[in-house]
Amino acid sequence: MTIHFYIRFYTRPGESISVTGNTDELGNNDLEKAHPLTWLSHDLWTGTVTINNPQTDVIHYSYIYKGIDGFQVQEWDDHKTIDISKKPMQEIRVMDTWNAAGEFENAFYTDPFQEILLKEHETRTKAKAVKNATHYFKVKAPLLEKNEVVCLLGSNKVLADWDQEDPVLLHRENNWWTVKLNLPKESFPIQYKYGIYNLKSKSFVRFETGENRWLHGDALVNTLTILHDGFVRLPNATWRGAGVVLPVFSLRSKNSFGTGEFTDLKLLVDWAVKTGMMMIQILPVNDTTATHSWVDSYPYAAISAFALHPLYLNISKVAGKKFADLIKPLRKKQVQLNELSEVDYEAVMHVKQAAIKELYMVQKEEWLKDPDFAKFFYQNEHWLVPYAVFCSLRDRNGTADFNQWKTNTIYNKEAILKLASPKSKQYDEVAIHYFTQYHLHTQLQEAAAYAHKNGVILKGDIAIGVYRYGSDAWVEPELYHMEMQAGAPPDDFAVRGQNWGFPTYNWDRMATDGYEWWHQRFVQMSNYFDAFRIDHILGFFRIWSIPVHAVEGIMGFFVPALPVHVEELEQRGIWFSPVRYCQPFINDTVLWEMFGPNKEKFSPYLDTVGNQYTLKPEFATQRQVETHFDGLERSEENQHLRQGLYDLISNVILFEQPGSNGREFHFRISMENTTSFKHLEGYVQDKLKELYINYFYQRQEHFWMQEGLRKLPALKRSTNMLVCGEDLGMVPKCVPVVMKQLGIVSLEIQRMPKDIHSEFFHPAQAPYLSVVTPSTHDMSTIRGWWEEDRTKTQRFFNTVLGQWGEAPATCEAWINKAIVIQHLQSPAMWATFQLQDLLGMNETLRRENPQEERINVPAIPKYYWRYRMHVTLEDLIKEKEFNAELEEYVKDSGR
Repeated sequence: MTIHFYIRFYTRPGESISVTGNTDELGNNDLEKAHPLTWLSHDLWTGTVTINNPQTDVIHYSYIYKGIDGFQVQEWDDHKTIDISKKPMQEIRVMDTWNAAGEFENAFYTDPFQEILLKEHETRTKAKAVKNATHYFKVKAPLLEKNEVVCLLGSNKVLADWDQEDPVLLHRENNWWTVKLNLPKESFPIQYKYGIYNLKSKSFVRFETGENRWLHGDALVNTLTILHDGFVRLPNATWRGAGVVLPVFSLRSKNSFGTGEFTDLKLLVDWAVKTGMMMIQILPVNDTTATHSWVDSYPYAAISAFALHPLYLNISKVAGKKFADLIKPLRKKQVQLNELSEVDYEAVMHVKQAAIKELYMVQKEEWLKDPDFAKFFYQNEHWLVPYAVFCSLRDRNGTADFNQWKTNTIYNKEAILKLASPKSKQYDEVAIHYFTQYHLHTQLQEAAAYAHKNGVILKGDIAIGVYRYGSDAWVEPELYHMEMQAGAPPDDFAVRGQNWGFPTYNWDRMATDGYEWWHQRFVQMSNYFDAFRIDHILGFFRIWSIPVHAVEGIMGFFVPALPVHVEELEQRGIWFSPVRYCQPFINDTVLWEMFGPNKEKFSPYLDTVGNQYTLKPEFATQRQVETHFDGLERSEENQHLRQGLYDLISNVILFEQPGSNGREFHFRISMENTTSFKHLEGYVQDKLKELYINYFYQRQEHFWMQEGLRKLPALKRSTNMLVCGEDLGMVPKCVPVVMKQLGIVSLEIQRMPKDIHSEFFHPAQAPYLSVVTPSTHDMSTIRGWWEEDRTKTQRFFNTVLGQWGEAPATCEAWINKAIVIQHLQSPAMWATFQLQDLLGMNETLRRENPQEERINVPAIPKYYWRYRMHVTLEDLIKEKEFNAELEEYVKDSGR
């Protein structure tokens, strides 16, 4: 059988197109072995392959573009197929349309839309049998209303001669609307167009937009022409939804246990249905139990990227009726914890862990025989066994830092399997974690199923990093750069940057197996979630990397990045000295400028070198300083000295590129604010500024774009969840370009405009593939923000809200309401809101003190994540007037 491929794709000289698929002739989906196509005309490529011994009944294929620089882009999965199982023709011609990942319609073929949000609109028709079909039309149209189908009209009798009373109806096959026709050869060339037909009213609704489509060629004997015509040309930015955002631990119900639990999500679903919300977004729910203290409340430091947190387990549900008596003595403690205004993390975990242990001991024999558990264990064994053994060793050794363990500091699979053996003396210490994870899995899946049943989707959160002393790093340390720490450069929220402490990813190693760790992570997420937020998507282009000897984020630099070479400094007439540029510049003037009359207090930490100073060897790094002061009394003076030494250590201009032998360097962020820079001569400052701007804003763009395109397409292909990116911070120009190309939904925040020339972002200007929100968990709520900067809120009041006069001192309910409605009316696909911001619309329902609504303060490294709703979900559901009002705003906005 011979297959002729044709695809329209505009290229320039030096660029090429190839086709790959699941046959030997097409390279078996190996992009390097793809079949090359030949340029036919200015936007048409063609190629022919002969299939001799087909190993499959259906050929799946796609096209690959290769740029002049050799960089390859594979078209987005379009499910293009050629069925060769039923008496195949001698020759097949396929006329194809390139499917760009960034096409809006592709978003509607992700699971949340296909399985839940658009399911009720699905209309099925039966295919009519056609003998000796010459042409097979295939086209996509995801946003049809109930009872609507795609139809086809054209310039010959078979295509109804454009008669709208009797169009050719297509039927749905997977993602495609299709029809097979026998077209007479004398009717070519043919003009045709797709349209929409309503089966219930038996009426033609509309034609697609644009010019007529053309079909050239003819109808040859024993030849089938397949047309993959892409998308019906209809408005593709019409679907819009609203969602609520809240961490699970922040949920409050009458039956929860001092913290929100997975079972509470069902109540949140009930409320979402009443208010027109179609999405519930939560923060990461992975296990963070590293220290058994409140520090573990930070949800982005998971000890396992796969395991769920015991905090969210409903122990009453685990006990069931049979063992309810074991839980009854905890009722008084449950009431006490549940009445607290905030989560008491340590108290809740202490009670739950003890209850889990007791329930495991009485249930273990029966539970281990449960076929549902056996299925769960089989599907999750690859991460579950190492995680469970890790937890048992963590508790046995009193620390999650496996470097300090007495045994098993280095992961050995055989040794771990012995520890996990049912014959092992410590089997119960391991299996209790199987028990916990199984019940967490079941409860979260039940909550997700309940949401789906009610037309609501769940959006999860994938943290950018993993905990340095967690199961993932223990099992596969080669996937990480353990000598570095991930973080973020300085911004208005954290003036000295952020240090998250996570090891950075070894992307080169991850690429060797096709990013399998990420693929497994997405598969795990898809057990519960329909969409997910990639925390700090900028990290897939470059990550802010901080050496382990540093404490503050300001000591970091971007990796990967093209460094500055020493020759570039010399070419600009800069006499380069590693001591002057790469080491802290300290003299008496600097000490006075930084510390004034307190400068003498720093003498014990400094050595004199000529007319300058250096830090003593035992205080040369921020980590050494941290260790020193952690052993002293926590006084105000000691804190001042600690921070002062941190600032001295960071008073440098360049960081040396490791392994470059003093030849390559990275600029310290905010170089011009250092006293080291201010003490340079004026012409040197000017030359350094030129190079600084080139380093951060010019030379890296193409390099970072290639980094993003190397990782993100592979990761996005490994899941059919809707992918959203948290693209905030110091955003390179290439990031929105790549996200748009890949169809990754962006995040737009009113008080964090991406346009550096704008003070505020207006939701009305949001791109369609985006999520608009007035605040995130890392910010103050609308009400809290209103009181932070009186001058700024006055400008917002006058310019964005369009109000005259003086702004109210506090965010009155009508102001909060106006901001919410602004976001609902945005053209963005999704408008999401922290629950606090929605409750802020009601003077009586909202919390009295807006400062108590904040979830996290990024500037505080060890922040206690403990915010809880101040009303129960049961009571919120009963707020008929408020719920009806919110629902009306959602509906009126077209969401």
